[in-house]
Amino acid sequence: MVNLRNWFAEGVATYCLVFFGPLAVILAAAAFGTGLSIEGIIMISLAHGGAIGLMVYAFGHISGAHINPAVTIPMIITKKISPADGAGYIALQLIGGIAAAFTLWVTLPELGSAVNFGTQAPGDLINGSPISALGLEIIFTFFLVTTIFLTAVHKKAAAGIHGISIGGMVFLLHLVGVPLTGASMNPARTLGPAIVSGFWEFHWVYWIGPIIGGIIAGLIMNYLFVKQAEKEA
Repeated sequence: MVNLRNWFAEGVATYCLVFFGPLAVILAAAAFGTGLSIEGIIMISLAHGGAIGLMVYAFGHISGAHINPAVTIPMIITKKISPADGAGYIALQLIGGIAAAFTLWVTLPELGSAVNFGTQAPGDLINGSPISALGLEIIFTFFLVTTIFLTAVHKKAAAGIHGISIGGMVFLLHLVGVPLTGASMNPARTLGPAIVSGFWEFHWVYWIGPIIGGIIAGLIMNYLFVKQAEKEA
């Protein structure tokens, strides 16, 4: 049986991420320039980590606060959520992300267009290589989903740490990932800005990489650690 309220929660939480995350990219570019700067990277990392961490605390007890198709897909595969609910989650995640991007397009059209509204692309540090970006996005998402399974799904995880743990991992991944791939780890985070900016080059990287990384992490963490804890409970 599907739960429409949970779907709505996923839409709202993803809207928050895709509004405040790219907004931080836009404001960082306005304040510090479009080149890489320590101040800009920290600002962007804090915004993404804060948005995710706070939404996990706000909606984690309602929908699980996946906020990411690359999280929901492993949850479906490991039977933590039904395929019907999972499809609804993904649909609302994408809709929430698109709505947030259009909000930025309406409110900050000129500033946003200067940075493609936060759409990611392989960076100069990896010579603009989509293959390198793909590999990094797989690794980044692996550790994001690992953190989610072992703090929010694992039965023996310490109570109350999941929001700060997941938000902290998102902060870390952006801190190192922004200069390399733009740090997506989330197709819903990339899709909305791509639509409003019209920047589709390398878009496939930010679907394939996160989904592969998420599935690998979900399968390993579920069958090595989560299921064992469920048996012992």
